[in-house]
Amino acid sequence: MRREADPKRSAAWGRGRIAETAALVLLVAKGYRILARRWRMPGAEIDIVARRGGTVVFVEVKARGSLDLAELALTAAQRRRITRAAEAFLARHPRHAGGDRRYDLILVSHGGWPRHIQGAFDADV
Repeated sequence: MRREADPKRSAAWGRGRIAETAALVLLVAKGYRILARRWRMPGAEIDIVARRGGTVVFVEVKARGSLDLAELALTAAQRRRITRAAEAFLARHPRHAGGDRRYDLILVSHGGWPRHIQGAFDADV
């Protein structure tokens, strides 16, 4: 038996996809090359994996009503999952493993420009 989709979850999913697209446009405009979007492994997902020069960047995108709320939405548990997924990504794509890596955050709110925070957190979290 098929379950009905929750309208609130569907709307949140749609807003998240729009925010990720805005983040992609911002990164490409800044000269990043997109390596993966919504890269998944069991128990974790990386919204965007990009490269600029010798640095591989793992990007989490957060969309909320304000940029401040978006920034507060990234929890320590999410940071741990992202860094674990980043290790798995590099293990599966060894050609990208040799350079530097960074964990960025792109914040998106309704009606404003996305804010890109480079080096938003460390892998040591």
